[in-house]
Amino acid sequence: MEFSVLTLPGDGIGIEVTREAIRVLQHICQKFGHKANLSEALLGGIAIHKTGSPFPAETEALCQQADATLMGAVGLPEFDNWPPEKRPERGLLGIRKTLGVYANLRPVRSYASLLDSSPLKNHLVDGVDMIIVRELTGGIYYGTPRGITEEGSGHRGTNTMTYTTEEIARVTRMSFELARNRRKKVTSVDKSNVLETSQLWRRVVVEVAKEYPDVELNHLLVDNCAMQLVLNPKQFDVVVMENMFGDILSDEGAVLAGSIGMLPSASIGTRKPNGYWVGLYEPVHGSAPDIAGQNKANPLGAIGSVAAMLEYSFGMKEEAAAVNKAMEAVLDSGRVTADLRPKGQPATTEQVGQAVCEAIG
Repeated sequence: MEFSVLTLPGDGIGIEVTREAIRVLQHICQKFGHKANLSEALLGGIAIHKTGSPFPAETEALCQQADATLMGAVGLPEFDNWPPEKRPERGLLGIRKTLGVYANLRPVRSYASLLDSSPLKNHLVDGVDMIIVRELTGGIYYGTPRGITEEGSGHRGTNTMTYTTEEIARVTRMSFELARNRRKKVTSVDKSNVLETSQLWRRVVVEVAKEYPDVELNHLLVDNCAMQLVLNPKQFDVVVMENMFGDILSDEGAVLAGSIGMLPSASIGTRKPNGYWVGLYEPVHGSAPDIAGQNKANPLGAIGSVAAMLEYSFGMKEEAAAVNKAMEAVLDSGRVTADLRPKGQPATTEQVGQAVCEAIG
């Protein structure tokens, strides 16, 4: 199979972890006889430096042409006090909207070799295997009106949370489709005791659930879900929620996995004519400028994102399984970065990428 992938290394450690993810992708292509046509473009802080925009027009055009997009990380401290519409993160919001990737899939899995890396007790973490599905193109991050306006002697900040029936229904259906191939359980997270958007969310989820009588549905308020993720995480299979709730709670999954560097993600939207998904793939972690350029970053989240890309955008389940199996073998070997190996000699970013390739064979 021949396919095209646009790479957006972005800022900070995004450059280093994307390099290793590409190394693994090329190794998989060599092993299984595929051809990946790779191109690279600018996004985030580096794009602001070079073009003045966090999401240049050239990048927008290239991501629409590619079969899939692999991203590193965006964000630099020098932009922290800039207006929201000019910060690097605006580029990330822009590419999600352009691609129409409305569902962010964040698998959270515990590995036996990493149980001691989690601050939670081993018996709570052992066996955790869930997918957090975050609605990605609606909610408070995109709603209008928004902004900071003058009011008397001070200012008023405004953000608007808004959802339509269709926005809720499509991400809910995706969650139920995923659950059908797993343990057949969906947990919907909302704040319906306070928010009207959540009341609509719950109403739509209940209606969509009638299309999937073979899948169990239950509801949790977001504050209770935050607590349950650390009290009893093994109860969850597929967990679906709106944009901001998903942004916050999916990072809590890093506690279960042992390090946020372990978490991949797949942002997917409409199906292409070949039946596979339009997709944007990225590790969950940020740009970590404090360790950028030091060959210390954990690339497994980025490499896991390649596995997700192979599965969802290209239907290559065998190849995706080979990457995931190789990652587990590397974890078992102890050849891992400092975030997973606080004692002893840690491996470098590059060494972990090489180790995954060797484990693939």
